[in-house]
Amino acid sequence: MVRVILFDIDGTLLSERPLVMLFLPQVYAEIARRMGVSRGEARRIFLREVERRHGTYEWHDWNFFFKLFGLSLRFEELLKKYPHKIEVFPGVQETLKQLSKEYKLGIVTSGPEYQRLKLRLAGLLEFFDAVVTRDDAHAIKPEPRIFLTALKALNAKPEETVMVGDSLEQDILGAKALGMRAVWVNREGEKGYNLPDAEIKTFSELPKVLGWLQ
Repeated sequence: MVRVILFDIDGTLLSERPLVMLFLPQVYAEIARRMGVSRGEARRIFLREVERRHGTYEWHDWNFFFKLFGLSLRFEELLKKYPHKIEVFPGVQETLKQLSKEYKLGIVTSGPEYQRLKLRLAGLLEFFDAVVTRDDAHAIKPEPRIFLTALKALNAKPEETVMVGDSLEQDILGAKALGMRAVWVNREGEKGYNLPDAEIKTFSELPKVLGWLQ
């Protein structure tokens, strides 16, 4: 029987893309000024560094890259200044409100501590009984430790837990390796290779799917 549901944040519950598109031009302009290059070259240098570290512990933290290039920006301050640039996906708030009455809900995110602030500013933090970030577990998905930290926080067993996320590698495979079931948020209709136990395109489908997994 399903008793606990774990969620990813970015790409699953919400998107930070509008905020990223707002601050990246500032990043390129400052790097260009500091390095004496064009903005186009600054963009190439910054994105090359981001891509080079894809999937690493550091890749999940904007502040790491700001510091790496000597920038004075802090992601926490950007979140506070532009909270309206955090886009909650349709149906998420209503569905979480409904599910929180029936299940224990938790977050498992490879992002750092500021993920809690993001959830609060998005009006979602209140629905969760536990939030586990990479800083809490000193691990990122799909490493078992971060999932196990969340299960411990919720006093849950893998067989009674479902993971909901948009990444096949990080969310789905990571959860299933520990014996959890997994629901893939597949908004683009990509090929799932039969890895998830269920797929949804819209968040409002989730309660029905969870009923099938009971």
